Amino acid sequence: MIEYRIDRRSGIATYVQIVQQTKQALRLGLLEPGDKLPTAREVVEATAINPNTVLKAYRELEREGLVEARRGLGTFVRRSLGAAAADSPLRAELEDWARRARAAGLERDDVAALFTSVLEQDFEGEQR
Repeated sequence: MIEYRIDRRSGIATYVQIVQQTKQALRLGLLEPGDKLPTAREVVEATAINPNTVLKAYRELEREGLVEARRGLGTFVRRSLGAAAADSPLRAELEDWARRARAAGLERDDVAALFTSVLEQDFEGEQR
């Protein structure tokens, strides 16, 4: 089951963080069709956020057709995203690259900026 991590200093709305983390788990194959998302109460207890924020995120995911709410049962994954399996050899290469970047003295934001610039260059013209 997914565990949401909320970064209150990120400047990104909390519900958006939940949506983004759910989509990432779907892309990595950590969540699959039929899997149940944590209840709003479970997310609130783990993150100390407002239950309405969790519900807003789940409604957004439902609007996008990624999950479905089943009255009295919970919220379930309807479909997955992408094909970036968590155990992909590319992940191991990326982890190695990230370790080398850190060893070279780059900070997290530097690595993110570098990676984003390469993504934008190599995937120019594609929709997110």
